[in-house]
Amino acid sequence: MLSFTMEEYQDRLRKTKQRMEASGIEVLLLTDPANMNYLTGYDGWSFYVHQLVVVIIDEAQPLWIGRSQDANGARHTAWLHHDHIISYPEEYVQSLSKHPMDFVAQFLTEIGQGNRVVGVEMDQYYFTASCYQHLKQHLPLGHLKDATNLVNWVRLIKSDQEIEYMRRAARIVERSMQAGMDAIQIGVRECDVAATIYQTQISGTEEYGGDYPAIVPLLPSGIKTSSPHLTWTDGTYKQGETVILEIAGCYKRYHCPLARTLVVGQPDPHISELSKIVIEGLNETLEATKPGMTCGEVEAVWRKSIARHGLDKESRLGYAMGLNYPPDWGEHTASLRRGDTTVLQENMTFHVIPGMWFDHFGVEISESIRLTKSGCETFAEFPRELVCKQPDIHTAS
Repeated sequence: MLSFTMEEYQDRLRKTKQRMEASGIEVLLLTDPANMNYLTGYDGWSFYVHQLVVVIIDEAQPLWIGRSQDANGARHTAWLHHDHIISYPEEYVQSLSKHPMDFVAQFLTEIGQGNRVVGVEMDQYYFTASCYQHLKQHLPLGHLKDATNLVNWVRLIKSDQEIEYMRRAARIVERSMQAGMDAIQIGVRECDVAATIYQTQISGTEEYGGDYPAIVPLLPSGIKTSSPHLTWTDGTYKQGETVILEIAGCYKRYHCPLARTLVVGQPDPHISELSKIVIEGLNETLEATKPGMTCGEVEAVWRKSIARHGLDKESRLGYAMGLNYPPDWGEHTASLRRGDTTVLQENMTFHVIPGMWFDHFGVEISESIRLTKSGCETFAEFPRELVCKQPDIHTAS
């Protein structure tokens, strides 16, 4: 069931250990499910309980530690030898008297790792304050050190196989975006459009099926387009309403996000003008983007473009993305924003999302890109335009 060759997994592990050594970390505890997957292949919806991958700097294989009923999932999906798959009993699950990190600390002590420098992902969704407290309490001879995003930065430059998976995700998002747009009509419920998108995302293409994306379909409509992260309701679409669709295709946990804006009928002049500015700025930015530039320099191209129209965008223009799990497809590393000095390199991948949001309306038109040898290319092939859809009164059957 492995998605990559053993050589690729070993290369990822080698690069991780190099960063561990540079940071003075001897034992690395990874609770981010994307980082767990990246190094071992483990893939399961078990991140609602505590689980982790342990990388010991002078050991050849990592360890997977998780709930006992998930251990077989690790045996099925990870490349690890079975004696490197360690499970804790059910009595540790969501207990008021025991915590999984008590088990982890005891295990590390038993195998002679309890007095070393232990890296933990402090600023990460799945590592809680309680996790830190229990590790600190039960590893009194160890030294806990922040290792947030250590592996995330290893993930920044994609392999050829990762790029291929993202291209497959692009084919899925193209179909999903078209399906969502086709479904939007006057009188159609927002939730039914979301269901259509979900069906297409998971069905994928005839050649390969899709995976569940890390973010649900974002579908603000009307005045709610002033906010980018709203989902759907059971309300119906109305004449003249603007709809933003931000969705992704996902294949083997690799994402290709895409955002477009649609109007049912004729657009408000503000929407029409703003979409032209966004598209112009996006086109100029993509044309200029190439290896050797910094993330901040890319954002400056966009900022200069919209400044000609008297506009400014405070939020970032984009972010590195690829492999991930809920609640985010972003990698939490490089951002296309002022002051980010990360230098672009071939096979870095970004979601460039020049969304503009005002008090009563907004426009989003985005692209997912790969840095090439001399520039950049988009993953998806979908018209980069404001979609004006002639209304068709929906009749319920």
